[in-house]
Amino acid sequence: MPLRLPDIAPTLTDTEVLEFCQRGYLILAGVVAQETNERVNEFIHAHPYGSDDSGGFEDDKLLAEDWFVAEVILNPQAAGAVRSLLGASAALPTWMFNHRSTRPKPAQQWHRDGCSRYGHAVNHLQVFYYPQDTPLELGPTEVLPGSHFLFNLGPFMGHYGGIRGTASTAALAGTIFITAYPIWHRRGASTAEGVRNMLKYLYWRMVPPQRDWIVEPDFSLDDLNDLESALYGGKVHPAKDQFHHWHDVAQMFYWLAGKKDDFPNFLGTDRWPMGHPPRRQPRDFHTFPS
Repeated sequence: MPLRLPDIAPTLTDTEVLEFCQRGYLILAGVVAQETNERVNEFIHAHPYGSDDSGGFEDDKLLAEDWFVAEVILNPQAAGAVRSLLGASAALPTWMFNHRSTRPKPAQQWHRDGCSRYGHAVNHLQVFYYPQDTPLELGPTEVLPGSHFLFNLGPFMGHYGGIRGTASTAALAGTIFITAYPIWHRRGASTAEGVRNMLKYLYWRMVPPQRDWIVEPDFSLDDLNDLESALYGGKVHPAKDQFHHWHDVAQMFYWLAGKKDDFPNFLGTDRWPMGHPPRRQPRDFHTFPS
């Protein structure tokens, strides 16, 4: 039986949960204390993972360290975000990989991790942690915003090179970024010598979804204007059709709020899916000249 999140308060708001649905990831910059980062790097040096410069192999040594669990896995900001998206008592990671790099190399192929499923449910979160500064020169991970809704089979993704609109996770030591499991990602090209440790692990849901994150008083799921304004104010990646993406985002948000059965109720209204009420009466087609 996996360990569970303790009684940790959620830290994300309605708006932040909706932004996660739009982008498929969130970045928590420098949330782990520097002394912990240094201790993690020292531990990895003393207890190296099974492989170097080849993607990393599973190793549970760090997860057996109480200080690591307390200061990284249960980091208040990171665990609070996990609690917001997966609910109370989410299962804690049972495995960990270190994607380590030490030398210049080209960018990795775009991919989704194994067992990815396309859909609107959020039952797993894939989490990455940098215990050292990771500038562009060290090849930080790149993600394709919104691609958690962009289905493609693995064999057909590898031929893509640079994609317009991708986001780099270059960050200071102690940064944790949380992603929807099926998001497209790859290790960016590295151009400098230097150690890049990147620890990857997974949390998963143990309770049905419900809207028990920080509810904003003026954000009503029953008011189309609130959801509509947030959706239309967000950017859509050029790889996505805007209307399909908005529909997917809204459906994921309703699923997370435990209201998936309510989602179809507003489809086809004046405001959805186009998002704007009619500005004028429809033209009488019978008045068109023959």
